[in-house]
Amino acid sequence: MQKIVDAVNKYRELILSAERYIWANPETGFKEFKTSKYMEEQFESLGYEITKAEGITGFYTTIDTGRPGPTVLALAELDAVICKSHPEADSETGAVHACGHNAQCAAILGVAAALKDENILRDLSGKIMLCVVPAEESIEMEYRADLRERGIIKYTGGKSEFLSRGYFDGVDLAFMVHTAGGAHVSHGGRSLGFIGKTVTYKGVAAHAGGAPWLGKNALYAANAGLAAVNALRETFRDEDHVRWHPIMTAGGDMVNNIPETAKIESMLRAVTTEALERESEKINRALIGAAISFGVEIEITDEPGYAPLYHDKNLAAAAKEAFDKVIPFTDTPSLGCGESFDGVGGGTMDMGDLAMLMPIIHPYMGGSVGKGHGNDYYIADPVTACVTNAMWQVSLIKTLLENGGERAKAIAESYTPTYKTKEEFLSYQDSVRRSGSRVEYLENGEILIK
Repeated sequence: MQKIVDAVNKYRELILSAERYIWANPETGFKEFKTSKYMEEQFESLGYEITKAEGITGFYTTIDTGRPGPTVLALAELDAVICKSHPEADSETGAVHACGHNAQCAAILGVAAALKDENILRDLSGKIMLCVVPAEESIEMEYRADLRERGIIKYTGGKSEFLSRGYFDGVDLAFMVHTAGGAHVSHGGRSLGFIGKTVTYKGVAAHAGGAPWLGKNALYAANAGLAAVNALRETFRDEDHVRWHPIMTAGGDMVNNIPETAKIESMLRAVTTEALERESEKINRALIGAAISFGVEIEITDEPGYAPLYHDKNLAAAAKEAFDKVIPFTDTPSLGCGESFDGVGGGTMDMGDLAMLMPIIHPYMGGSVGKGHGNDYYIADPVTACVTNAMWQVSLIKTLLENGGERAKAIAESYTPTYKTKEEFLSYQDSVRRSGSRVEYLENGEILIK
């Protein structure tokens, strides 16, 4: 494995410079224009021909070893989160890489650079796809809904969008290494899926002091809806790991008017699609009931989010072996590689969509400190987070594709996908999408719930 270490270390300064540039230029999903351009230029400077995503950010390249075998996909994410209180957040947008995606991009650049070494490629069979993908963080949903309405995207998550466009056709297995406080490979662990839910209460404006009885208070209706859903929490089954966390994005325009419009953006998470569907219906019923109580209109948009993620045990075992091979050569031999993320993780990620169709893992590499998405998050050890990370990924690719790609073949053949084709999976995702008014007040006093 020394040649992998040497191949990555040759580009150490390139990798670390990339981490700093991307940290200094945070951009949110489908807005990663500077970041995507920077990564495109770096890949092209290494001699890669890239395929840019039409109309949006992100790209991929495919390395063909010239020998038949499976196709392995390695990914990195472009987007940042919003945390305005972070000391290094963008002063205008509040964006900051308090998610570690800057380190992911730097690491995959290191992978790309190392794979230019013929001493590594000559032992491999099949194909290697390297993909830099946008919009993993599920934020700014109104912006993404506008992109979808204009026909620019079909899905609000970057990997789901790339999948629908056929960019991942022919891929046999996939992985992406995230950044964390320590290194972890999950042997069969799970993470939650989610449905995105936006709610708009529409009331009637009136003077809040002079004639409030002429108005219909959308803000009060929204507050009642939030309270109603909170009262449902004890009905969520423990084994489903249900989470519902809303924010209010609008609640009135001026203080001396009855609020005419109130908007809620939220995510409903659970560990199975069945739980997502069941609890989504209950939550909508509570939100609608609050609207009826105040006689206001309500619009609810349910948007397919990400599928629950299931780590493949066989691929995780290969990642563990690859880690153990390369880590003794680094400056951090004490990192270890455990199973801290067995069980169920509370986050959601669009790697879950790929897991519906192929074996995937989403391991973690150390190097960060602070709370994920919090105002104290930093890449404290960029060498570990980026350089050692790249070594691990190249080691995993070698483990999978050496000896004619027999390890990757065995993993792919032993996997039973939830959906046989991407068309079946995307059809399910489309079935989740519902939008529009949910109540109609009839002239005879009856109320029709839609």
